[in-house]
Amino acid sequence: MADKTEGTRISLAFLELTEFPTNIGQKQLDDVGVLDVSNNRISDFRFLERLPCLHTLILDCNHVQSHTKFYPAPTLHTLWLNKNNVTNLTVFIETLVKNFPKLQFLSMMNNPAAPSYFNGGTFEQFQDYRQYVISQIPLLEMLDDKKITPEERYEAERVYQHKLRTSVSKKKRKSKSRKEIKVPMRLSDSGDTSS
Repeated sequence: MADKTEGTRISLAFLELTEFPTNIGQKQLDDVGVLDVSNNRISDFRFLERLPCLHTLILDCNHVQSHTKFYPAPTLHTLWLNKNNVTNLTVFIETLVKNFPKLQFLSMMNNPAAPSYFNGGTFEQFQDYRQYVISQIPLLEMLDDKKITPEERYEAERVYQHKLRTSVSKKKRKSKSRKEIKVPMRLSDSGDTSS
């Protein structure tokens, strides 16, 4: 019998599925803790709503892309997304953070947005990828095949907080300069040239 904290395990790997099977009863899905749907062609993840106890989801080799919609899975802590087609890291990580608030273990190896030596990425790109992901997912303990050290988390948060502050500061300056430009233009448009 399965440990209640682990739930049941279902493997639907290598079945060439394009969607999650609808013939699995809700009573059976209520207890699923681990779901392996790797090596399929699934791109619609509405089925996550039907898995209230899901903590581990294996989606290796599917049709996951940067703008793939995920549905909230508040108990999910482990997500494998190796060998998919995630190209925009920022968009994708925002989606994960929003839908999987307890995420602790994430593997995205062999995605275009996860550069490494194995897919042509440089060491600097690999470091930037790791720092960005670590800085955005507060509970993350392991990224890909490497445990996150406290020093690595500190550095990631330092780097990306700095980039965030710089970006916000630039937007404020740009917005402020736009406002300054608009005011004189309005005055001259109305025929009033006094300043």
